[in-house]
Amino acid sequence: MYCSVVDPEHDSVTGRNRSQRPQRTHHEVADELRARIRSGSLRPGERLPTQARLAQEFGVERGAVRQALRVLQSERLLTNVSKGSPATVAPDPAGALTGPQAPPLPTTVTLAPRIATAFAADHVEIDAVCLTSISLTLAIGEPLRQIHAGRLKPAKVDVRVLLPSRDIELAFPVPVEGSGDDWVHERWLAMRNAQGQVLQHNLLALRATHGIDVHVTFRALPFTPPVKLYLLNGTEALFAYYTLTRREAEADHEQPALYDAQGTQSMLFAFRQGAGLRDTTFVEQSHLWFNALWETISSELVLTS
Repeated sequence: MYCSVVDPEHDSVTGRNRSQRPQRTHHEVADELRARIRSGSLRPGERLPTQARLAQEFGVERGAVRQALRVLQSERLLTNVSKGSPATVAPDPAGALTGPQAPPLPTTVTLAPRIATAFAADHVEIDAVCLTSISLTLAIGEPLRQIHAGRLKPAKVDVRVLLPSRDIELAFPVPVEGSGDDWVHERWLAMRNAQGQVLQHNLLALRATHGIDVHVTFRALPFTPPVKLYLLNGTEALFAYYTLTRREAEADHEQPALYDAQGTQSMLFAFRQGAGLRDTTFVEQSHLWFNALWETISSELVLTS
């Protein structure tokens, strides 16, 4: 048995027609539920009402409720978020990392749940700037599993990725001693191409398996991006610095010491449109920056050796 979170003011017994209220976004639904969890109105281990009941309370479609619940699950405030049963408040919500005030976490921790939440939309739009697409390829795995399990079904997916051109001299990875550059460059190029091909193949396969309209496009940058950026559905920006470290030589293979960046461990800073003037402006400016690169100095990219 679960306890209701329906506010009497919004209950149907009041006779108020939900269509008379402005349609809320899934972010607003998430904000309200987050506030109830933080205030103790929703207690650890307590089950929420069904998604249908929450949709009725907030005057939104069930898809918006699912997105809101996945946001809170990614923040570790909810567990058991699925179509089959009501979600449950996490055992220790006070210790969860939540909302715009949450500290950044590594890409491997942060990106997958944010991508999965983005895939709950009818039209998924993802733009990315990165050194290779390995983090994005890994993160896409979660929504793909949910699509194949029947828990997600977007109608359209548009993905645009900006990667360094094969023809430039990379700022990193580079050998510490300035030798063996060809080997380092070829290894990076092979990874860039392989990860891009896997990402492209896995997404385009959704056309045949689920009838989803998918478009995946890559373009080449004439420089090495010092940061990585992911833009999700026009409303969220995830930003991280590539921090260089020295990687020692592999003695068995006589490979040189490198200055390189571990992108999967880069700390992602989250900005969300509507979470305040700073966040909204950052998201808007990030889109302007990405589109300017895409439409001006980037060039066609072919994922081959």
